[in-house]
Amino acid sequence: MRVLVVEDEEFLAEMIAEGLRRDAVAVDIAPDGRAALERLRFGAYDVMILDRDLPGLHGDEVCRRVVGLRLLTRILMLTAAGTVRDRVAGLGLGADDYLTKPFAYDELLARVLALGRRARPALPPVLERAGLTLDTARRQVCRDGRFLSLSRKEFAVLETLLRAEGAVVSGEDLIEEVWEADTSYRTNAVRVTLSKLRTKLGAPPVIETVPGAGYRIGDGGPAPEDGPTTGSGTP
Repeated sequence: MRVLVVEDEEFLAEMIAEGLRRDAVAVDIAPDGRAALERLRFGAYDVMILDRDLPGLHGDEVCRRVVGLRLLTRILMLTAAGTVRDRVAGLGLGADDYLTKPFAYDELLARVLALGRRARPALPPVLERAGLTLDTARRQVCRDGRFLSLSRKEFAVLETLLRAEGAVVSGEDLIEEVWEADTSYRTNAVRVTLSKLRTKLGAPPVIETVPGAGYRIGDGGPAPEDGPTTGSGTP
């Protein structure tokens, strides 16, 4: 899942981003409305956490433009104004949810995850394939009943592959879904993360490399290891 945090208070933006990244969410930050719209022009985000009271281009206007562009990005409006009238006004602009400051991080996370599920085709909260079970709510993974300890990136990569339901996911799509836009080493990070993930998942291998195309969750049979590939689909 990719989230854009639009917040002019640097400390709060970094706090939200750090928390979400610990929970296997790829996060970018925009300090104002114009920077947010620029990010949205060139990147797909599942959820935007939008401070309503932005300087310059107001959060209300950002919300209107995103809705007007018919982007699939879900909007969680964040503001200190918490009256019923304020909430109704925010939702009337097209926001999908509304959270007042101060807030509990656990509630913010729950709302972001719920909106993220609505931003993509409906899938069950527990994903299963080839003996793997991934619980998106509890952030737990097990294989054949054996619980696995995964890093946040490993969890996010596995979730993305499982959501594809056996279809091939290109390296570029993994980068877009899992890594922050400002990460300069993302291509190599895909290979490193996949290598560690395969080791933790154990035998028989379930993550297959499709040369020149990407990766997929197979049926648990033999799968080729990472190596030189052709085409542009696999970093």
